Amino acid sequence: MDWLDSVKWGDDGLVPAIAQEATTGDVLMVAWMNREALAETARRGEAVYWSRSRKRLWHKGEESGHVQQVHELRLDCDADVILMKVTQTGHEPGIACHTGRHSCFFRRYENGAWQTVEPVLKDPESIYK
Repeated sequence: MDWLDSVKWGDDGLVPAIAQEATTGDVLMVAWMNREALAETARRGEAVYWSRSRKRLWHKGEESGHVQQVHELRLDCDADVILMKVTQTGHEPGIACHTGRHSCFFRRYENGAWQTVEPVLKDPESIYK
């Protein structure tokens, strides 16, 4: 059996993929993969996702240069979520979020509201042309 057959793909052919920083354990982002994206990620050793908005494969960093080097791929107990341990490249510390932040999880719930708790490391206007 092909290792990709072990994944429980959603009705849309996708599975959520979590990018976790290998050194700190920070969750950087969550995106989607189809079968081809996961196979390409394993082949390249760099994160490749399925862009639901663009309807195509998306190699993380193809525009920004902020590539995710994948050290480890894991499949959860229900076989319906991928966890990738990555090194985020392209800026120090690595920028994973299109907002120019280290992590897409930059808002924390405090006192009944979402508070921004991580700074913009680089202006997105200068990252994306």
